[in-house]
Amino acid sequence: MPLALLALAIGAFAIGTNEFVIMGLLPEVAGDLSVSIPTAGLLISGYALGVAVGAPALIALTTRVSRKHVLTGLLVLFVVGNALSALAPNYGMLLTGRIVSSLCHGAFFGIGSVVAASVVAPGKQAGAVAMMFSGLTIANVVGVPAGTWLGQAMGWRSAFWAVTALGVLGILAVGAMIPRQPADPEASLRQEFAAFKRPQVWLALAMTTLGFSGLFASYSYVSPMMTEITGFASGSVMWLLVVFGCGFVVGNALGGKAANRAPMATILVLFTALTVVLATFTFTAEYKPLAAIWLFLLGAVIFGTVPPLQARVMQEAPGAGTLASAANIAGFNLGNAIGAWAGGLAISGGFAYNDTNWVGALLSGSGLVLAVVAALTSRRGKHPVAVPEGESSTADAAPARV
Repeated sequence: MPLALLALAIGAFAIGTNEFVIMGLLPEVAGDLSVSIPTAGLLISGYALGVAVGAPALIALTTRVSRKHVLTGLLVLFVVGNALSALAPNYGMLLTGRIVSSLCHGAFFGIGSVVAASVVAPGKQAGAVAMMFSGLTIANVVGVPAGTWLGQAMGWRSAFWAVTALGVLGILAVGAMIPRQPADPEASLRQEFAAFKRPQVWLALAMTTLGFSGLFASYSYVSPMMTEITGFASGSVMWLLVVFGCGFVVGNALGGKAANRAPMATILVLFTALTVVLATFTFTAEYKPLAAIWLFLLGAVIFGTVPPLQARVMQEAPGAGTLASAANIAGFNLGNAIGAWAGGLAISGGFAYNDTNWVGALLSGSGLVLAVVAALTSRRGKHPVAVPEGESSTADAAPARV
């Protein structure tokens, strides 16, 4: 494995821990800062919106800067934001710290995806992207549960200090392991933005947004759901997050392999499974063994979609890999914001915590409809390829694999 992929995975581990640790600490944050749990849930939406806005903006500003230097600078911003969160005296300052740390998220994964693809042989790019995202999956097995335990035992601020230290480790890893990658002197924002004239690019981004909004309508409130609906003790939440994170690891590995062969087919299968898992989670959340199993399934299915969704948007935006990749990361997090907001709206309206799964199923089902539309229109858009006599031909031009 190229050392560059290890450095990217370390950075992804820090960012993933920061993004998800708040979900296991919503009751502690809400109690300490005297806000409701749905209001505390807006810390998830605020972070996600920061990613959605920050990713394209930072990519645009750093088009001609060395990728290594940009990745380092992004992690510095990440450290500053988490230190602000740890020191926050009130809810407003905590939200500010979350937004500051979020600004690095989309650009890091967007640029990181391009760097990962550049250090491996053709045909293995989706696997390389999955390797980088493995840091995010491991964060959900180790970092998030450990941060949840630390935050519950020593106060939620201690979790953010731990994440700050992880960010410093990421800076050191990027500096030591990623080779110098000079900026592309021919890089052009006009060329990057031109790719967004393609309807398939927007369909890919919309699929990502709706799929992940379905997840976060449910997962944003997993802690109160598991304690108040399922009946687990608050100390068990950490282990349930480990189960969910194990699903991430399995899904990321299998999704990366499947995406190397057939990204669109993988998306269709997994979006169908996601909708079914969310819909049935409404009922299985009432039983401890089934709730744990469904959390694993939910993690496996949703994170299995990450490599093919990332591959899909990069495939449909040739010549604009960095910006398209960052835009897709923004799509993931816009989905996080929409899902957390929609789930909170249902709770504020008097629905139970497990009813957020119905909201999630409706959102992910909408993503599935778009995936079907994308597959059908993409197929219709391909034409027979004329080839010299004696050479093989196919009815459809084979799409490039990422």
